[in-house]
Amino acid sequence: MTASHSDSLVVLFGATAGAYGAKLGSDERELILLVWQVVDLQNKKVGTLHKSLVKADNLDLSDQCREVSGLTPEGLGKAEPLDRVLQQFSQLVSSDLKVLGRSSYTLCSDGQLLIRQVLHPETSKKNFLLSDCFYSFYDLRKEFHTCYPSSAAVKDQTIKTMAEYLGLGTDEAEEDFGVWQVKTMVAIIFSMLSEDHVFTEPETVKHKYETGPCSKSETVDSETVIRARGLPWQSSDQDIARFFKGLNIAKGGVALCLNSQGRRNGEALVRFVNSEQRDLALERHKHHMGSRYIEVYKATGEEFLKIAGGTSNEVAQFLSKENQVIIRMRGLPFTATQEDVLGFLGPECPVTGGKEGLLFVKYPDGRPTGDAFVLFSCEEYAQNALKKHKEILGKRYIELFRSTAAEVQQVLNRYMSTPLIPTLPTPIIPVIPPPYTIATGSVRDCVRLRGLPYTAGIDDILEFMGDATGDIKPHGVHMVLNQQGRPSGDAFIQMKSADKAFMVAQKCHKKMMKDRYVEVFQCSGEEMNFVLMGGTLNRSGLSPPPCKLPCLSPPAYAAFQTAAVIPAEAAALYQPQALLPSTRTPQASAAAPPTVTYYPAQAAQLYMNYTAYYPSPPVSPTTVGYIAAPPGAVAAAATATHTPILPQPGALVRMQGLPYNTGMKEILSFFQGYQYAPDDYNGLIQLSDQARSVLQAPKEWVCL
Repeated sequence: MTASHSDSLVVLFGATAGAYGAKLGSDERELILLVWQVVDLQNKKVGTLHKSLVKADNLDLSDQCREVSGLTPEGLGKAEPLDRVLQQFSQLVSSDLKVLGRSSYTLCSDGQLLIRQVLHPETSKKNFLLSDCFYSFYDLRKEFHTCYPSSAAVKDQTIKTMAEYLGLGTDEAEEDFGVWQVKTMVAIIFSMLSEDHVFTEPETVKHKYETGPCSKSETVDSETVIRARGLPWQSSDQDIARFFKGLNIAKGGVALCLNSQGRRNGEALVRFVNSEQRDLALERHKHHMGSRYIEVYKATGEEFLKIAGGTSNEVAQFLSKENQVIIRMRGLPFTATQEDVLGFLGPECPVTGGKEGLLFVKYPDGRPTGDAFVLFSCEEYAQNALKKHKEILGKRYIELFRSTAAEVQQVLNRYMSTPLIPTLPTPIIPVIPPPYTIATGSVRDCVRLRGLPYTAGIDDILEFMGDATGDIKPHGVHMVLNQQGRPSGDAFIQMKSADKAFMVAQKCHKKMMKDRYVEVFQCSGEEMNFVLMGGTLNRSGLSPPPCKLPCLSPPAYAAFQTAAVIPAEAAALYQPQALLPSTRTPQASAAAPPTVTYYPAQAAQLYMNYTAYYPSPPVSPTTVGYIAAPPGAVAAAATATHTPILPQPGALVRMQGLPYNTGMKEILSFFQGYQYAPDDYNGLIQLSDQARSVLQAPKEWVCL
């Protein structure tokens, strides 16, 4: 039994089979020892001191554990398992309280680790519940610092330093391991009571994770956020909260990350109530969730808001019903109504609030996406709904998954945001080819940076290279992006000579950038081009881009004449950078007309070399950026270069929602009866004969 103002304390000490002291619980080892004693705060009396060994599933003790505790696997083999020991603990504490004439108690431990990092995680993994007394406790170190403000900082306190500060003459060698610690803690408590210290505000452990919405206008402290990686794809927010059992996650503080297709990518951002809890969470790096180990890193408040923050009043109203179980439905027919969904779910899993518990995800123009979120009042109803996974509604099977408030925000933000490829405006400025190109050849005058933080930019790379930045060729920094246009963690740097590249690789290899070490390898321009075209470069050699169509393999990319420079009048505003590597087609004519390349409006993107892991056909708008210009500039540029410009407004259309296996035949069949002009694309990109044949005689385009 516990109370906010207890009349007794139960001083508790424990040890695991692994690390000791400040690293207790960080190695995920099991509890092997509990020692406790009841303290009557009013009469300053104590109950019987109890020491209990705990039989762990793995009795392989660490060297530190053997040395400090003196315990052996043989002795522990005769002990009781943890659940039995905790039952005995409750019984013995109740018996001692009766003897002392007391009715309530609160635990008191040396710091946070025993309760938060050992007992709660271990009992959660072993699937048995802790009694309520383990959800409230006093941290003796914090209480001591409150009573004696001139003592050392809380994080530097130990039982020994607290005893020395008070001048307590106790000898650790005279007592068994654990017994000395508890006796000394009791002596420290009595000393604090003599100073009229009152134990009034215990530490608390949340019983369960609370869901809730998060607004983009909310302020999130970066010292409270972590990133968890390597999660099973089917993990829910409750699974993640269970992994961090014992630590207090903020309300709505679990945000599952989605990839560009709207599917979970095995990462989550977790927000804790304070920095102390966040620091304890970082100690669970590489702890296990089932058979998988989870990586835990620091993250920022901005990253959390980007994933979990929302601005939609509709979403806020939907999520205003707290403590609801959220289920995501995917693959709904576009004609599905609220009545259809409620009928599909049936009476065995009633939706909270009926139609109010449904949220359909739509595009900005109101078209349905096929996704919806559903609220259920309890776990039983949610489980009944999940049993309908892949059942048929109309002519489509419906997928159902557990979801979170953060995922609702993230999906809505994704669909309601501006399209990645907006409709091409007109007119635009054609950009004239420059005298320089991306390096080719076998000279190893380039370096590859691998393992960059995803938030790293050009400035971070230049700072990382230090004095060597003076040896970088002009426009020689190439950021490699993945097929979603996001940083891949790779970059290539063109140096002035092979010697300079060698020196950079030697000096910067495995040097830290932010929280990660970066690998730096010397390579050639040919190898760099190969990777930028979608191939892979590793220690076992080169692998070609994953594309089966011969005309789209790297040697056939004559359509992508990439070297480009912005005209003199715009050079001050836009620093050019090639979008794709230069062609290596031997048949390319030196007298060929110049290629027109268009750059996006964001200047930051001009530094990035977009890499097509799944190369687009020559006419794909994903290979084209653009900047707006007055009509006069377009006419002048077109006249100067004798190059056709884009067709007039309405000549281009954008298609969304295509099946992934759609080929050119299907697209052309879709537009059967309408006139299209493949030759018009000559004004956008110069086509080789081989590329032109792809347009005029379409073939199926299949990529790995």
